Amino acid sequence: MTPTGSAPARLYRMLDKTLETIAVVLMLCATCVVVLQVFCRYVLNASLPWPEEAAQFCFVWAVFLGMAVLSFRDRHIAISLFVPKMSLKTQAFHGLFLKVMTVIACIILVIHGIDFMNRAMQVMPALRVPLRYLFMAVPVGGAIGLVFLSAPVRGFAWWSGAATLIVGLVGYYALREAGGALFGEASSTTILMIVTMFLIFAEVPIVYALVIGSFAGLTPLPPLMLVTITQNMSGALNSFTLLAIPFFILAAAVMNVGGITVRIVDLAYHLVGHFRGGLAQANIVTNVMLAGVSGSSTADASATAKLLVPEMEKHGYSRSFSCALTAASSTLANMIPPGLGLIIYAALASVSVGALFVGTILPGLMVALALSFVAWILSVRKGFGGTKERSNRSTRWRSFWLATPALCLPVMIVGGVRFGIFTATEAGAMAFVFALFCGAVIYRGLTAANLSEAFREAVEDTVAVAVIIAAASPFAWILTFEQTPQKIAEWLAALTGNKFFLLLLINLFLIFVGLFIEMIAAMVILVPILVPVVIAAGVDPLQFGIIMVMNLVIGALTPPLGVLVFTTARVGGAPSTSVFRAILPFIGAQLIVLILVTMIPQITLLPIQWFGP
Repeated sequence: MTPTGSAPARLYRMLDKTLETIAVVLMLCATCVVVLQVFCRYVLNASLPWPEEAAQFCFVWAVFLGMAVLSFRDRHIAISLFVPKMSLKTQAFHGLFLKVMTVIACIILVIHGIDFMNRAMQVMPALRVPLRYLFMAVPVGGAIGLVFLSAPVRGFAWWSGAATLIVGLVGYYALREAGGALFGEASSTTILMIVTMFLIFAEVPIVYALVIGSFAGLTPLPPLMLVTITQNMSGALNSFTLLAIPFFILAAAVMNVGGITVRIVDLAYHLVGHFRGGLAQANIVTNVMLAGVSGSSTADASATAKLLVPEMEKHGYSRSFSCALTAASSTLANMIPPGLGLIIYAALASVSVGALFVGTILPGLMVALALSFVAWILSVRKGFGGTKERSNRSTRWRSFWLATPALCLPVMIVGGVRFGIFTATEAGAMAFVFALFCGAVIYRGLTAANLSEAFREAVEDTVAVAVIIAAASPFAWILTFEQTPQKIAEWLAALTGNKFFLLLLINLFLIFVGLFIEMIAAMVILVPILVPVVIAAGVDPLQFGIIMVMNLVIGALTPPLGVLVFTTARVGGAPSTSVFRAILPFIGAQLIVLILVTMIPQITLLPIQWFGP
């Protein structure tokens, strides 16, 4: 959709860059405010009342401005199943369809965002700023999105952009006025699920599929109910817990460009590189150490594949095996604190982030050991590795010494949250500052150019995740309004009274969902439905959160979605089909650990009882 060449195209790109810069500045301001809060609390012994509100304000505005930028760049998260198989002409018309759907969603945000903003009478308690200025971010983001969508569609006439705006406006009013008659006696939940799932599988960006689905589900109800869409979207991001997401993503981005990741890889290589399959073991150890710092599987997969896959190939490992192992190992980033999946689940299920961090350490290490065992067996069978001489003690100590600052980071994060020194969000901000210090002062790998690029990539990744969380809030509200979780709980209770059998059924369901839906999207849709169900069955929501994350990260390794496989295959230069075949033994190992964690709750709950907050 990005226009090129003409003077109007240059204006669009200028607006795009300006908004991106504003979003980056706002996100960095949020980080600075949270760091200031920690500094004042522990150095000056005087907590400030306003930093949380200021950080949330910056975060909400950065996300909705960034939403418009991602629409212009076609960077929103979407499922891609059928489009690559279409003819070029069909793909062009499909792109037109996507643009019309995006226009409808943006119009919903503008019209009902303004309505909700005008109804808001409260003020932020500490800042004394009217809340309407916070809620204004939703319609402003939607309106800027419409400006970008007025650009001509690639492959069509110059007036195609304006035409899609008109068609989208007609579609909005048609759905609004005729929704009740169109859907008949169907419940809001039924309409919501059918429309949302249809749009997701039609490859509409997930955020806009959720917005249109929620709008369609509310059309049979009184018009006043439509305001709940933007009310829930703005309210969902007005959460201090969710601020941990951009902070850890920023920390991971700075690590990758600042030289921290390289030191961790070097340490792992010198520790285990001389074993049979030593580089494979180094790959796993690297991902364990990176997981304790970044929390992002995609970031770890990309960084590790870039550094280790070429090196593994030089030592006789096949590219497909190297990419498969890297993809499987990178799932550890969501199973070892501070995994972003854990933070998102905690926010959606209203459970303790610190308790989840403690509870997932043992399952995460079990997965690492299982992957290590499989890698050793395959290396022995195929003759991989074993050619490197054992590093001498001085070399190992030197690599350990160089990696020590990076290794202190996970201890600081988990220990700080566990002992109440700071919240998970504050831990993310401190991790970012610490990564910045290490990259600039200790390792001296940061430059103005690579730091700026890291900030931009991190904010783009944050926005792509955060807007889905925001759009899932009205989705969850409709489900709760119609008591859908309670009905599902009653149905499952009638199906089975055994909580372990129930968990096995849910495992099968989640693995199936993970085949088609990205982890974050699946969580924001399913957590409001499944958590009340498992609580009613007597399952601890902390244990279930870890089970859910483990299930959904396996989905990132399986076709047709397989995000981590496609990432490592692209970076490592291997055919994705061969990587999918090579990853099967590693998926089997993760499934075995998943069954153990499901059937033995003490694996997750005992550490929480002993060491949890």
